[in-house]
Amino acid sequence: MYILDHRCISPQPTFNGCFFTGEVKINHGNLYYSIEPDYTDLIPKNLLRRMEKATRVGIGAGIPLLEKYPIIDGIILGTSTGGFSGCVEFLKQIVQYNEGTLTPTNFVQSTPNAVAGILALMSKNRGYNITHTNLGLSFEATLLDAMLLLEENEAKQLLVGAIEETSEYNYNIDSASDFFKEIAVPSTQLLQSNTKGSVRGEGAAMFVVSSKKDNALCELVDVAQFSFPQKNTIQEKVLQFLKKNNTPLAAIDALVLGYNGDNRFDFRYDELAEQFNDTSIFSYKNLIGDSPTANSFALWLSCSILEGKEIPKEVYYKETDKEIKSILIYNHYNNIQHSFILMRSV
Repeated sequence: MYILDHRCISPQPTFNGCFFTGEVKINHGNLYYSIEPDYTDLIPKNLLRRMEKATRVGIGAGIPLLEKYPIIDGIILGTSTGGFSGCVEFLKQIVQYNEGTLTPTNFVQSTPNAVAGILALMSKNRGYNITHTNLGLSFEATLLDAMLLLEENEAKQLLVGAIEETSEYNYNIDSASDFFKEIAVPSTQLLQSNTKGSVRGEGAAMFVVSSKKDNALCELVDVAQFSFPQKNTIQEKVLQFLKKNNTPLAAIDALVLGYNGDNRFDFRYDELAEQFNDTSIFSYKNLIGDSPTANSFALWLSCSILEGKEIPKEVYYKETDKEIKSILIYNHYNNIQHSFILMRSV
């Protein structure tokens, strides 16, 4: 599967390209909020004023690609909760108005598949349309879904992506699950904090993928996912994954790892990195925070690296002089759901 183009809205200035000029934002606190673009030329004002944040960022990242590539055979998105704040507001209205006349906007945008549906309506796309909600593997499910459709010749070009938002309601749930750091640190110190907990981010990353190599930016070779690994099995899993794709360890030029500063779980990334010697390592959650679909940013970052774009020094966890033509992405969510993504230049 080949990636033709991409867009990203995140807590960094990624949408306007300033991220690659060294303009890296230092975030503080436990919530990293998206830097939203000017939607004036992207979303009609009458629609924009009714949109929740998850819907705005999803539409804002997706519409430019759908306008540039009008022949899209389907839209496949992933999210853990979608517009969760809209869902809660709708439930509150049910109580407030005693199940009477309710505002339809909150209901329409409260379901996880709202963004995929609105993108289809705005672009008049009547193709395959689905949203995967599999928590920490939601984005990986979209990639596998797209790969199957392309391999079976059911589609030629697809829009795939992921969306997450932070809100008061998400924050309360994550706090109850002991997700956040007790003492907040700036993003520049997140990976060195050596304490339990992490930070939450939000945003959207969208990709146009194709079965053909023509005009591709890079190749997405394969995706693997697994849950609840036993101790010391990560090394075995990655060897099996690379063997399946006829790729020796020495052929991997760079690792993109999901270090998030949580000393309870970051050891998994160390276990993997130990197997690779002369390999650059990139981190990204110190820039955008963690979320169930943060791996979509990792894919966007990997595409940018393989394109040869200037990568800010804050992304480098370990730097080598090795030319980067192949990348292995490894991420896990709360040490429960794990995934590998193998990327190559074209």
